[in-house]
Amino acid sequence: MSDSHTTHSFETVAIHAGNTADPLTGAVVPPIHQVSTFKQDGVGGLRGGYEYSRSANPTRTALEENLAALEGGVRGLAFASGLAAEDCLLRTLLAPGDHVVIPDDAYGGTFRLFAKVAARWGVEFSVAHTSEPDAVRAAVTPRTKAIWVETPSNPLLGITDIPALAQIARETGVRLVVDNTFATPYLQQPLALGADVVVHSLTKYMGGHSDVVGGALIASDPALAEELAYHQNAMGAVAGPFDSWLVLRGIKTLAVRMDRHSENATRVADMLTRHPRVTKVLYPGLPEHPGHEIAAKQMKRFGGMVSFQVAGGEEAAVAVCDRAELFTLGESLGGVESLIEHPGRMTHASVVGSALEVPGDLVRLSVGIENADDLLADLQRALG
Repeated sequence: MSDSHTTHSFETVAIHAGNTADPLTGAVVPPIHQVSTFKQDGVGGLRGGYEYSRSANPTRTALEENLAALEGGVRGLAFASGLAAEDCLLRTLLAPGDHVVIPDDAYGGTFRLFAKVAARWGVEFSVAHTSEPDAVRAAVTPRTKAIWVETPSNPLLGITDIPALAQIARETGVRLVVDNTFATPYLQQPLALGADVVVHSLTKYMGGHSDVVGGALIASDPALAEELAYHQNAMGAVAGPFDSWLVLRGIKTLAVRMDRHSENATRVADMLTRHPRVTKVLYPGLPEHPGHEIAAKQMKRFGGMVSFQVAGGEEAAVAVCDRAELFTLGESLGGVESLIEHPGRMTHASVVGSALEVPGDLVRLSVGIENADDLLADLQRALG
């Protein structure tokens, strides 16, 4: 993206950053460089710095430039999945004997990465309620190297005060990592609020069409960005050219999609609060949500994710998932189509028995961009 784009609005940057017209043909969409290696002009004579697509690929470069521009970072890095991005970050920041503070409400795959993979490598973690800064401060030890946050969190839609935790991170000399998957950079920009690194599952809202798997890291510090890039190349779990192209295409409509997701989710949450079979609705856009005021300060809107608890317990929640028709029963989130799932038996089965175990009566919705009236009617039928 040229320097002239730095003053443009988010919607303009999303469409133009990294998306330079092809210099040979003038094609307005960057080509898919489906190639593994590049011809060199003599030994070490690289054209544009490209030698091998694990190290760099022009299509991936376009996506990485776009990601950095949207999040306001010095560099973006694209990976084969969100967990691949997280793994690279962990192995860059941490060494055996180090410690991380993680949320008591987080994606099950993230917990599994800490508890079953990083722990075997000698990395320790403590669980804290990240919505309470004092709880996070109390969990930091002399060996802590990072505070890990999801906001909004998955699946309980908790809200963390990013500037407050950034202050704790600065005072204790640790890195603040924010998973921004649920919010996206359109609704929230953690680096501007004091975070050091942003994590994304590009599979979700950034891709937006349930047709690609990818992950990303965006850093605010040039030295850390270089370390992350070194590990990305050394470990090799990079985003492929076609996947990078798909995410770039999805990002162009991110702003308009997130507006519609947020509008529909607000209507869904409002309906659920009035339904007799719903005992609790978790959505940061509701005034009664404990994190509503903080979310209103650090988010543009409140996103497309809604969770709720059902009267009758776990079997009743599972039955709601089974009866839904327009809401497709499936894992993942952030696509244009609406999804419904039972976290306890699906996305968060790996946290059963841990401090992150989710309520059995919980249902999670990824509210799509369909007609809102149709979505409300489907949920009312499913609830009975």
